[in-house]
Amino acid sequence: MTRAFARFDPRLQEAIVSSLGWTALRPVQELAGQAILDGNNAVVLAPTAGGKTEASVFPVLSRLCEEQPEGVGAIYLAPIKALLNNQAERLGQYTEMVGMRRFVWHGDAKEVEKRAFLQEPAELLMTTPESLEVMLISPRVPVPKLFASLRFVIVDEVHALAGTDRGAHFMSVLERLARHSRYDVQRIGLSATVGNPADILSWLRGSSTRDGVVLDPPKVPARRELLVLEHEELGPLARDAASVAKGRKSLFFCQSRALTEAVAEHMRGAGTEVFVHHSSVSAEERHHAEERFHRGTDACIVCTSTLELGIDVGDLDKVFQAEAPSTVSSFLQRMGRTGRRGGSANTTFFCTSSAAVLQATALIDLARDGWVESVPVLRRCWPVLAHQIFAMALEHGAIAPARIREQLGRVPDFAGIEDAEVEGLLEHLVAKGYLFRSDGLLSLGEKAERTFGRKNFMELYAVFSSPVLYRVRTQTGSELGSLEQGFVDGLVEGMTAFLLGGRAWLTDHIHHGDREVRVSPAPRGKKPAWGGFAPQMLSFELCQRMRRILAEETEHPYLHRSAAESLRMKREELGSLLRRTPAIQLDEGAARLWTFAGGRINQTLRYGLEVAEGWKSVPDNLMLRVEGDGVTHDSITVALRRLADDSFWADADVRRQIAMRLPDYRLSKFQPALPDAAQRELVESWLLDVPGTTHFLRQELRS
Repeated sequence: MTRAFARFDPRLQEAIVSSLGWTALRPVQELAGQAILDGNNAVVLAPTAGGKTEASVFPVLSRLCEEQPEGVGAIYLAPIKALLNNQAERLGQYTEMVGMRRFVWHGDAKEVEKRAFLQEPAELLMTTPESLEVMLISPRVPVPKLFASLRFVIVDEVHALAGTDRGAHFMSVLERLARHSRYDVQRIGLSATVGNPADILSWLRGSSTRDGVVLDPPKVPARRELLVLEHEELGPLARDAASVAKGRKSLFFCQSRALTEAVAEHMRGAGTEVFVHHSSVSAEERHHAEERFHRGTDACIVCTSTLELGIDVGDLDKVFQAEAPSTVSSFLQRMGRTGRRGGSANTTFFCTSSAAVLQATALIDLARDGWVESVPVLRRCWPVLAHQIFAMALEHGAIAPARIREQLGRVPDFAGIEDAEVEGLLEHLVAKGYLFRSDGLLSLGEKAERTFGRKNFMELYAVFSSPVLYRVRTQTGSELGSLEQGFVDGLVEGMTAFLLGGRAWLTDHIHHGDREVRVSPAPRGKKPAWGGFAPQMLSFELCQRMRRILAEETEHPYLHRSAAESLRMKREELGSLLRRTPAIQLDEGAARLWTFAGGRINQTLRYGLEVAEGWKSVPDNLMLRVEGDGVTHDSITVALRRLADDSFWADADVRRQIAMRLPDYRLSKFQPALPDAAQRELVESWLLDVPGTTHFLRQELRS
């Protein structure tokens, strides 16, 4: 069989040898080269720094060399601008090697440069989903001409988009864009860690009729160095990390911006240069931190997930993690920043609680077993459907309902929404003033223009919201500070406590209209429910592994003695209990139901027990605290047997009562435009898992 390199255009072959000095392709580049040259849609899997970029870009450039596009021939799309900026120099070198150009179009690009690009387009366009939306809507962008020769779309870090509103937005934009091309646009997704690549490939395919292939070459076993430590307080934890980081280049991942700032403050002055990198830090400061890594040898960037994706910050010595991430995918992605060029991949977990030690241990165990989360498959993405209806009305000025249904019917994320439901949504949007109908065509109504029309419809370019701040006030009116809407959306009135200004506060009332949260001091002993950041809905699989670790006596060699002792004490407390099912602890008129079933199943149980028995319960990922008359081991077991029956959840009155109890979560800025039923469905799909709950209960009660 002819090697992929031999199939490349001669110009590209010469450039790879003379400009890059390469003598061979890596296995993933060989596999991807063959598949892409054969015209297949593809998902390419390889670790960070494993050569995925070249695996996709080289065969694409080869095809563009063979047939020069008139306008944009290929799009390289990334979830974040920072990744585009990071790849710009590399892709600029590759395109120049074969006499082509690349252009980076996002919100920070200068207008004069954009105008020059529109006059003389580059063959490779680097952009984000939101910037593609801008181009489609903008009257000054000649979309039909610009993308008539579009043949390829490369999606970097595709797992970060699939199964999300942003992914549904991207696919909608891609399908609208593909209508202007005379080709069946070939789709190529790049990812390092994903559990269901075939599902992602099916999603990415959309309306394309090309064959598809998942490319996952055998991985060379990597050396890994793992360590889990526990410190009771943040200060010693950070100073311990600073001593390990001294003289090295390291990333320190934290689960919130507040924790990032606190850790960085404690690390400063300990002999290591410390930078902070999260979404609230200016782009200039983040860029400075990234540049410092390329030049220095003694620096630590304390960051959130902003550096989890494939941004190249040079050779790293160490990865640190405060507490534990919520997914195996995040853990592997972060650890994958180390171990390049022959070194050992490593992660040191610095935990402040036994719960974090247990979660870190479970993540490591699952990763060692080769398990990674699957990306959810969306089929009824209501908020993005409404968003795209508005965007298409703005793009065309007026549009026929049939064209909306035909165009958006190609998007996998809307495949589960029937034509009659789309028609119902359109009628609702007309009735509420978001659209108006004239001569059978739909245009943006006054309410949509008033809601989304600020700054030349900037709010329509993205499905995520710009940060909106809510004032936090006590019941007497004293102002305590502010919270971002994304955090507020996860609060539950009367239940959720959070930290602000060093104190714990209980959420009393949320006034979305006034953007205000009213609070009172949290009762003594009520721990902030989510550790100061939005709820982590841990997966069923992760929580079940945590349960297994507690119930067994297995030793874990990567646990420092401090963490091992913490785990031993937790086993003494819960181990024997968890070997029984259901695992119920009675506690002064209440009960703790230890399910280790994850956030969504426990939330589902909460509402089921409330409707079935009138009991109140407060869930987290591992258990529910149940209170009410007649709460005993036997009564809870009987109630769980009732909830294990599908007929309970199928009852119309039960569904109605649960719907009435659901919190007023705002999960999308387009949610208020939806009919009430679609809004309830949106919250239910995020918060509840009825099939998973009944399956879990049947297994649990059979044990």
